[in-house]
Amino acid sequence: MSTENEGNEGTAAEAAPSVPSTPPVPADAPQGPPGSTHPAPPRTDVTAEQPQVPPAHDPATTTMAQVPPAPQPHMPPPVPQSAADAGWPPPPPAVPAYAHGAQGGGPVWGPPGQLQTPDAPRKRGAGGLVAAVVVAALVAGGIGGALGYWAADSNDGSGSSGSTTVAASANPQDLKRDPGTVAGVAAKALPSVVTIDAQGGDGEGGTGTGFVYDKEGHILTNNHVVASAADNGQLTATFSNGKKYGAEVVGRAEGYDVAVLKLKDPPQGLTPLALGNSDQVAVGDSTIAIGAPFGLSNTVTTGIISAKNRPVASGDGSGGSNSYMSALQTDASINPGNSGGPLLSAGGAVIGINSAIQSTGSSTGQSQAGSIGLGFAIPVNQAKNVAEQLIKTGQPVYPVIGATVTMDEKTGGAVISDQGTSGTDAVPKDSPAGRAGLKPGDVITKFNDTVVDSGPTLIGEIWTHKPGDKVTLTYKRGGKTSTAEVTLGERKGDS
Repeated sequence: MSTENEGNEGTAAEAAPSVPSTPPVPADAPQGPPGSTHPAPPRTDVTAEQPQVPPAHDPATTTMAQVPPAPQPHMPPPVPQSAADAGWPPPPPAVPAYAHGAQGGGPVWGPPGQLQTPDAPRKRGAGGLVAAVVVAALVAGGIGGALGYWAADSNDGSGSSGSTTVAASANPQDLKRDPGTVAGVAAKALPSVVTIDAQGGDGEGGTGTGFVYDKEGHILTNNHVVASAADNGQLTATFSNGKKYGAEVVGRAEGYDVAVLKLKDPPQGLTPLALGNSDQVAVGDSTIAIGAPFGLSNTVTTGIISAKNRPVASGDGSGGSNSYMSALQTDASINPGNSGGPLLSAGGAVIGINSAIQSTGSSTGQSQAGSIGLGFAIPVNQAKNVAEQLIKTGQPVYPVIGATVTMDEKTGGAVISDQGTSGTDAVPKDSPAGRAGLKPGDVITKFNDTVVDSGPTLIGEIWTHKPGDKVTLTYKRGGKTSTAEVTLGERKGDS
């Protein structure tokens, strides 16, 4: 299964249209008029073109219709008999005079500039109920206004009329969100997420995302986010408070699609995001993604874990090898620019690094579609191992079985090639696979307990382990199924 990397190219999206000033109307009110995947080539070193990010399109806006006020029922005042009969004080009118708008001199209830339509047809039953509710609201408002005026007048020694408006309490504590809510998680995580701007020496570049890995100023992100600026380019990291810092590449791993940056002059008090355990993630768990889709920094989206151990092969667009992962799949909205950003659990711990999206758009055309609910993240357990290696040595270390497999995706397993890269042996005798007895033509169908359906799936599973780990391979040869125990070797660097 192959996907497109997202977020290494393009510029910020166009300004979003302004929000309609008219508030939403009730559901029963009248409404106004409405305003690639590509299979990887059959070899281990695969490149994929980096899709171009299209200009963002302004979303269509729908103007909310205004609701005309309901006609006011006419209630004639009672005819007084005499001063004694009428009593004292005289009873107040059923509806305060100012509730009738222009006739009473007070404010008109309802949207401004709306004409009264007393003759508009109404449904029986429901219409009467609406009218009654409106009258009740007006009467309640009149009583409240009268009491408010009396209270203000009684406290004003000058006898002049005061404002009847009562200010609401503005206690800042009322604005806090519980830590377990999406708003609470986002508020805590956003200060530790950065928007990365990568500009290559040739003028190419784009926007991606990263997050604070430790207090020393290391930033964890995707390789394809920084690849264009890794050698002679310029990298900057902008925090959610708008402060910008220069950054440099500490190390990057094309195969894992992981890179580590370091801020050149890191601020004091950096707060690393807490890392979770991606092995304990379950399908259906809530997820929160933070990033800069199409350059829109500090964007928060939510979803769930849709699947685990999803084999994904994606190109970094720099002419290097493909990256392979046994990914976490999520339906949280992920778009170009989210790359390198954290995928959080409901508790706020990082469980993955957003890396790729499945798209219905063409990866070779001039445009790229956005999220269709199929996003993929590198499990954080794997990303952590890679990051520690990059910080320590500056180069990645890959576990290997020492056999060349085809990259065909519909072979029913990982087929060991007849010949290796550049004419070498597909299974060297001194390799882990060679020592385990594997031969060219064997079809590997399982890696430990995981079913293997292709070469990319096998590589993705191997790279979730470390050199020296012992694994069990199930393979077919001449119609017969056998198993072999293999101790994983290692390969240093991306060469």
